Amino acid sequence: MNLDYTLDVLVRLLATPSPTGFTDAAVTLLEQELQALGVAAQRTRKGALTWEVAGTGEGHVTFSGHVDTLGAMVKGVKDSGRLRLWPLGGYDWATVEGEDVLVHTQAGRTLTGTVVNVRQSTHVHGAALRELKRDAAVMEVRLDEAVFSARDVRALGVQEGDFVSFDARPRVTASGYVKARHLDNKAAVAVFLAVTRELLAAPAPVTAAFHVTTYEEVGHGAATGIPAHTDALIAVDMAAVGEGQTSSEHCVSLCVADGGGPYDHALGNRLRAAARSAGLDLRVDIYPYYASDGTAAWRAGGDYPVALIGPGVDASHAYERTHTDALRATGELMLAYLRQ
Repeated sequence: MNLDYTLDVLVRLLATPSPTGFTDAAVTLLEQELQALGVAAQRTRKGALTWEVAGTGEGHVTFSGHVDTLGAMVKGVKDSGRLRLWPLGGYDWATVEGEDVLVHTQAGRTLTGTVVNVRQSTHVHGAALRELKRDAAVMEVRLDEAVFSARDVRALGVQEGDFVSFDARPRVTASGYVKARHLDNKAAVAVFLAVTRELLAAPAPVTAAFHVTTYEEVGHGAATGIPAHTDALIAVDMAAVGEGQTSSEHCVSLCVADGGGPYDHALGNRLRAAARSAGLDLRVDIYPYYASDGTAAWRAGGDYPVALIGPGVDASHAYERTHTDALRATGELMLAYLRQ
């Protein structure tokens, strides 16, 4: 797998705002990349993107990942000129405090700002800042505009329902670490394009389909749109790294169970066998506070086995980090499974 290409696509994807419900620009970027590769892709009516690379024999495997990210919407405009927020996706408010944001207005204007709390200055509030519980009631956006009232803000075109995206701040270090918001799940989507390039050069025995969803962070991304001829669905999403987990930023993981229950045992074993044949250090894990596009597809009635794999990502749903080792291993596992 071409790692330079993977990182190039990943950084450009990370720099493209795509909170759940506002994903058109990111999907367009994927369409342009696929067009350059000579691959036809189709958008579903729901806004997801699907493409296939034909195999040399029978069988159809679908890989599902999501390009939507955490974000927010404008819930209201305060008399002070600050914005109240409504969260998109499951994150703790403390993880976005101090983050730069973009407010995307209906008129197409983009305004910059910062997420702060109502007692942000320690010199003004002292201990009250440290004791403040971070929740929607105390978090707000400070716009980088001369606004001193709700009227000033509305004159800029800001209104309830405008999308707010968090600055991903992507960085690739000299030692191979990738730091950014929204590696969940743009890391997997970038790997999809790199794997597509490899399959075009050397087709697998089975046909590989790629389904990129746009509502995973709110739980129903792959509830529809999975190709009807799918024999097996492999969701590819970030593997949560932390205390009590086996997952690593340097490895690909197989999640055998999460908050939605166990995944298909036989399909998981085939992935284990593929990892062994490719010499990959496959970590096996369970994530108690997690669900995937595979969960959504099954709950919607999908009649196929489902497994979940992905690169290890530290500090999930905050300012995340992975390593190029994990990106490469994820792509290699996908290719090894298709070619076994």
